[in-house]
Amino acid sequence: MQSLRFLRTAALRAKPLSSTIRAPMRRGYADAVPDKIKLSLTLPHQAIYKATDVTQVNIPAESGVMGVLANHVPSIEQLKAGVVDIIEEGGSSKQFFVSGGFAIVQPGSKLSINAVEAFPLEEFSLDAVKHQLAEANKIASGSGSEQDIAEAKVEVEVLETLQAALKA
Repeated sequence: MQSLRFLRTAALRAKPLSSTIRAPMRRGYADAVPDKIKLSLTLPHQAIYKATDVTQVNIPAESGVMGVLANHVPSIEQLKAGVVDIIEEGGSSKQFFVSGGFAIVQPGSKLSINAVEAFPLEEFSLDAVKHQLAEANKIASGSGSEQDIAEAKVEVEVLETLQAALKA
């Protein structure tokens, strides 16, 4: 038993200390930190927005509206229906309504937003949204099939979010 213990401790000592003990990694910043975001907003069939000079992007994450700036901590966020607000260099803003998807923040100030559907907010008419919302509410509270009612409830949720975005 003693010899087994000796062999085990000798085997541990045989390894150089540098390979077994590592210094903790620390997050550091380079001298020239980029202050812009490289953004791509893509749908399954096309890229609808690409830019390298974006200052900030506000996304409708499931956990709440989230602002992304340059050098943001890498993360993946699930998106819910809402407005993606892109603030470009110079202060101009572009807004897209997304039905859902994912936002991926990568090192090097890269942000990829992948959505199922996305449209510029200015393409929507408040009156048309109100009319469609009334129709969806009728179906959701009606006596249609279970599938029709479930689809109408999802439609109501998305349209209410769109209506609130248009009123703002």
